[in-house]
Amino acid sequence: MTNSLNLFERSKKVSPGGVHSPVRSFTSVGGTPVFFKKAEGTKLWDVENNEYIDFCLSFGPLLYGHRHPDIAKVVRETTELAWTFGAAEPYSLYLAEFITENIPWVEKIRFVNSGTEAVMSALRVGRAATGRNKILKFDGCYHGHLDSLLVKAGSGLAGESSSDSAGIGSEQISNTLVIPLDDEIALEDLFEREGTNIAVVAIEPLPANYGLLIQRKEFMQKLANLSRKFGCLLLFDEVISGFRVSFKGMAWELGIEPDLVCYGKILGAGFPVGAYAGKAKYMDLVAPQGPVYQAGTLSANPFGMRAGLAMLEKAFKENPYPILEETTNYFTTNMINLLNKYATKIPDKEGKIKSDFQWEAVAYGSLFWFKEKTEHSVRSVSNIPLGHKERFAKVFHALLKHGVYLAPSGYEVGFLSTEHNMQILNEALNRAEEGLSKL
Repeated sequence: MTNSLNLFERSKKVSPGGVHSPVRSFTSVGGTPVFFKKAEGTKLWDVENNEYIDFCLSFGPLLYGHRHPDIAKVVRETTELAWTFGAAEPYSLYLAEFITENIPWVEKIRFVNSGTEAVMSALRVGRAATGRNKILKFDGCYHGHLDSLLVKAGSGLAGESSSDSAGIGSEQISNTLVIPLDDEIALEDLFEREGTNIAVVAIEPLPANYGLLIQRKEFMQKLANLSRKFGCLLLFDEVISGFRVSFKGMAWELGIEPDLVCYGKILGAGFPVGAYAGKAKYMDLVAPQGPVYQAGTLSANPFGMRAGLAMLEKAFKENPYPILEETTNYFTTNMINLLNKYATKIPDKEGKIKSDFQWEAVAYGSLFWFKEKTEHSVRSVSNIPLGHKERFAKVFHALLKHGVYLAPSGYEVGFLSTEHNMQILNEALNRAEEGLSKL
């Protein structure tokens, strides 16, 4: 019998944990992961033909939903042109020209295959440009699985007993400095001690891997000012937020121009693409023009380049972002009403039920995150309410059973696409009520 349970048991025999990225294993929420076979628009279908309305959207890149006709047309055309070259081609040029023409702080860009690869390469550029070794990151920001930044990380490690990975020697992270988000005193103290030793300050300008931890503009501006004062390069990791919260990303929203920026996910319209970019004087350090070596046989794959350009040109022309914000607010407002009607009696990890428990949504653009209502905004990992993981797991499975698919972790955010119209959202809300009412 071909079902998710059977496939998962088979997968565990040939792959670590039965998956190829940890969060897919459902470890955070419990149960058996769903194996999907098809996607279109806002819908997913599993191997048993059950239908789900998707609010994970492959963790963000599908701004226009799964297999949008305009983008699918370009993908089909690409199959008749080439699958890969391993050589110079025009498609990456067209995408690079489009991005550099429309984003002022991107003077040059290098395409790679993932966000992890992009950040790894950008750090190398930063060290070369400054002649320094140390990197500053923030607890709760995730920058991929490279050794030097997998320290107190979020994403797939969120919620486990330790955020560090085994197999990383102390010497590999000895030059990584970590402080909390939204702590200006810690920020100032660290720069006074280490400012002249820091090559790169790396941050998600919209931290979205350990909950949606929206930062104060004042904190982000102080970070930018201190970086410039001490000669550190400011790296914005916009793998999630770039082209998703607005066409120019969080750098535009904050009014802060980074020295270097990393993109991924959305840049290839769902195909494996990443990029690091920034001011020409730094990017010109990259080989073959400069001494910083980085290469990739499959970098600038024609599928990602052509599909990405089709999607970004569409987004630039149509500006779907205001409507996405409206639909996100509609969905989250109504979901919170349902959660507060049916799901306020879920116990925390100690089995206790809070009599005054209420849910709330944190949203920015088309990103959202459901959590316990708190008196103050949650901007750092330490302020995430206790028991969040356990409560979310109950909600996740109640929705999953009735065909609403969220990311399988209480620390991952949700997304809407342009295909999530009112009809789809109301259908999802009806399914959610049916599931939540049985809690």
